[in-house]
Amino acid sequence: MIRLFLLIVLFSAKAACAAEFPARPVRLIVPFPPGGPLDIVGRVLARKLSEQWSQPVVIDNRGGASGAIGTSELAKSAPDGYTLLVNSTPLVATPHLQKLQYDTLRDIVGVSQIAGIDYVLVATPKSGIGSVEDLIERARAQPGKLNYASAGTGSGQHLFVELMKGAAGANLHHVPYKGAAAAVQAVLAGEVDVMFEVSVGVLPQIKAGKLRPLLVTGTKPIDALPGVPPFDRVFPGVGIEAWHGLFAPAATPAPLLQQIAADARTAVLSPEIAARLRELGFQPSGLPYPSFQEVVARDLERWGKVIRDNNIRAD
Repeated sequence: MIRLFLLIVLFSAKAACAAEFPARPVRLIVPFPPGGPLDIVGRVLARKLSEQWSQPVVIDNRGGASGAIGTSELAKSAPDGYTLLVNSTPLVATPHLQKLQYDTLRDIVGVSQIAGIDYVLVATPKSGIGSVEDLIERARAQPGKLNYASAGTGSGQHLFVELMKGAAGANLHHVPYKGAAAAVQAVLAGEVDVMFEVSVGVLPQIKAGKLRPLLVTGTKPIDALPGVPPFDRVFPGVGIEAWHGLFAPAATPAPLLQQIAADARTAVLSPEIAARLRELGFQPSGLPYPSFQEVVARDLERWGKVIRDNNIRAD
């Protein structure tokens, strides 16, 4: 009876903490520099949560080490909901590429999937590559001659091409750059042949005729590029689901995680924010804890296999 009483008291205290949250400003860590897609999504979410919570949600850019520095900052923070993180594919790639000060599944938890991300495989018209089938044919005929850019080893741009190479039985050479912007400029300048990039990052150049879209990630065409085939139509059974998500320290009480997840879902699916995310090339999600944590665990295993199978090592 005493144990039962203590459990009831503990649960009630945790539920009360959740009901009172937030009573002060919340810090939202973005583990990359300002201006990138993840930073943009984080700021969109922060503004709406600030409005809902009547408390400031302050962006804290902690870039470096492919997102590991900012993620480490979250992992060692108090599990009280007042320090959160937005992250994407690097979260599930970096554990396989470098020694970290945290364990991805033990020390942090996925609270909510903010949005799905559409990446586009692009080439310049000058390259003469007219379709993804053309790219694969050339890569098979001349293994390693064609190259592709990425924002760095372990980035989504890197891993998506490696997955495509395996599915196609083709070989392209990887050229990593320091950030997506530099990689896109390298493609535009003709230094490299192709790259995957977030749709919002290349749509202006596509519309201007400077880049040619060959393939989009996901399971269906995207509204902005209706004629461009999705990944799993070209490579059946090998889909790519990229995401931006909201994370908290793993020891955060479940009632508080559920509250933050519900509030994030309300924010993401509000007409204003959903329209803004679609405008930026993202698909609003709001998938809550614990379902989103299952996605994180699945992708951690999946991209680990891609990294091991292709002998990918940190720069």
